[in-house]
Amino acid sequence: MIVFLVSCAVLASVANGGISNDCLRCICKVESSGCRAIGCNWDVNSVSCGYFQIKKDYWIDCGRPWRSWKECANDYNCAAGCVRSYMDRYGGSRGCNGNCESYARLHNGGPSGCRKSSTKTYWNDVKREGCTVNS
Repeated sequence: MIVFLVSCAVLASVANGGISNDCLRCICKVESSGCRAIGCNWDVNSVSCGYFQIKKDYWIDCGRPWRSWKECANDYNCAAGCVRSYMDRYGGSRGCNGNCESYARLHNGGPSGCRKSSTKTYWNDVKREGCTVNS
């Protein structure tokens, strides 16, 4: 049932023009050295896990899919669905555009990340993986 709900969230996001598969792929490559389940690591004052290095608060904001944060983060489909839900929640607010740059900077810097100068370096990392503003 939970996998079905995550799948529905992913399909709804794609249908509504949320984060693209290309942008998601570039973020994943940056976060986990080529888009791999790398487990959990200490990162900027808290633990981050999985393909997208998802923190527990991020997982809560994306709707707490699956049984646990760490299990979701280390399953690509669940983690991607979580990122999509997070972007759907924050992508059109707080002055963020619905483009790959805004999504990447939100992922890196939280709900207001698209406006933080500290996330520009992260966006440059995402661009190096082949994404553009319109990816």
